[in-house]
Amino acid sequence: MSETIASPSGRLAGKNAVVTGAAGGIGFETCVLFAREGASVLMADISGPGLDKAKQKLLDIVPKAVKVETKLCDVSREDDVAALIQHLDSWGGLDVIFNNAGIMHKDDDDAVNTPERIWDLTMAINVKGIWFGSKHAILSLRKHNKKKGSIINVASVVALVGSATPQLAYTASKGAVLAMTRELAIVHAREGFRFNALCPAPLNTPLLQDWLGDDKEKRLRREIHFPTGRFGEAIEQAQAVLFLASDESSFVNGTDFVVDGGMTKAYVTPEGPAPDPPKNFGRP
Repeated sequence: MSETIASPSGRLAGKNAVVTGAAGGIGFETCVLFAREGASVLMADISGPGLDKAKQKLLDIVPKAVKVETKLCDVSREDDVAALIQHLDSWGGLDVIFNNAGIMHKDDDDAVNTPERIWDLTMAINVKGIWFGSKHAILSLRKHNKKKGSIINVASVVALVGSATPQLAYTASKGAVLAMTRELAIVHAREGFRFNALCPAPLNTPLLQDWLGDDKEKRLRREIHFPTGRFGEAIEQAQAVLFLASDESSFVNGTDFVVDGGMTKAYVTPEGPAPDPPKNFGRP
């Protein structure tokens, strides 16, 4: 997208937000929407060059963003996550965190063939990272006497439906995210802290598309399950995250927030051409 978008007072005006995995995909699209809607945004990722490029691109799109900063963070390391969230102390403390960082490793397979090191790596990032993000978000909200806060944890539809193209560690990690998010939502409801799990369908993001490559059979096995006949786009997930981050979702708590184009509800899908998808900010 070449046009610039001015930042209005917005749906997130006055809120301070952290987004992990912010250098691309859902994370980047979410940062753009958060900034456009008036939030101060701390973009976090394990890639320094990726963060630099993402920040510049965001500011090209939202030149009047209230505040946009970046910070390197390995979410599998608690010290990194604690420092990330403490960075917002000078801003007045955290209001929103999108625990988005995760991996889907190429060596992740079934129960027999998944290496233990891949299992452990996946759990460290996809589960422990979200635990750390949630833990330190709670501590920040309490420290700054916040009466409400929104924590959005990225899960996946693979935690809800089975797949014969297994990535067992990834699937198990996302099931853990759902269970953890539900429990956190109930434990902290009277404090005003909401926890919801975003469950994306397979998306047209570099993470999946680079993995699928030009393997038409591998791609078709997934596309056929979408009623619309296409993968989802990162911007469509980001719009859902924006809603969950905003006060508009004040009575939405503990949900498996499924954004999958109807995939998990489909039996036989329609025929014919797929409708055009919306455009992403970071990728056509």
